[in-house]
Amino acid sequence: INEFSTAACDQPPRARGTRPKEIVMIQAHLDTLHGLPAFDFPAAGEAEPLPAADAVAWRISVEPYDDHPEEFSDAWARFVETVDLSAVKALIIGQWGESYEVDSSSIVELVVEQRHRLTALRAVFLADITQEQQEISWIQQSDVTPVLGAFPELVEFGIRGGTELKFPETSHASLRRLTIEAGGVPAEVVRGVASSDFPSLEFLDLWLGTSNYGGDATVEDLALILGGAQLPSLRHLGLRNSEVEDSIAAAIVDAPILRQLTTLDLSMGTLSDEGARALLGSRSFSHLEFLDLHYHFLSDATVAELARHCAELGVRVDLAEQTTPDAYDGEAWRYVAVSE
Repeated sequence: INEFSTAACDQPPRARGTRPKEIVMIQAHLDTLHGLPAFDFPAAGEAEPLPAADAVAWRISVEPYDDHPEEFSDAWARFVETVDLSAVKALIIGQWGESYEVDSSSIVELVVEQRHRLTALRAVFLADITQEQQEISWIQQSDVTPVLGAFPELVEFGIRGGTELKFPETSHASLRRLTIEAGGVPAEVVRGVASSDFPSLEFLDLWLGTSNYGGDATVEDLALILGGAQLPSLRHLGLRNSEVEDSIAAAIVDAPILRQLTTLDLSMGTLSDEGARALLGSRSFSHLEFLDLHYHFLSDATVAELARHCAELGVRVDLAEQTTPDAYDGEAWRYVAVSE
């Protein structure tokens, strides 16, 4: 039986800073948001022609290691003075400086301050910061819910980084997509999301992560999500990149939320044969269009058995990226795909 230790000081060296080669999401900037191509607002002194305000997803970021770095507040001031904010539909916040030292609270404040001008805003992604710029667990976040409060017409909200992230219980009538990408999402954040009132939410994707980087949520913390009552419109659920993926798999097959889903994502975590047994013993997901299990720790026999089971149910399944546990000090160690 594979075991997973949650004590950072007991982990073998590979556990610190490991990135599977197949994880590319955090190695490149967003190229689209809300169906619009990403466009980098020019740095100070650059005279690049600007597109129409509603034609692109505007990315504002600064490079703190330039010879003469610009402060994010100055770049933001140039943006709000130059671009017709009333037409901006999508906003991507990139690197705001040394974000391993400076949290996102001031960035949230700058965006919220423009709520009366950003009247067409429908999508925000906070911290489009690549692995080369900064490890995901080093990104210092803050309470991000003021963005939801300031923009009642927002339909898409994405956050990268779980360190110091706060997401107290809130409500939003229009939000349809919520994504939190992290090496660890604190249990308090998971409970905040779970208890929030999101009647229109169709897509929820949580990279739960590992307790070594703050991802201490348990299946019990997911109870309101799994119950379904809080999320009547949900069609896609991602509970992935988790060190308790086996427990999630066991819980999801009997969860009321499963009945309303069309796609389920349990990828990028420590799923083993133990968790797969719950899937193999159930037909409750036969209505799904797609089940994503890529990056897993399943044996060859279980991969073949799951492929047959899903084929019999008529469910497309992704079982790629079979991963082998590391042997260390007499134990088998499994790792989430994205941690540090």
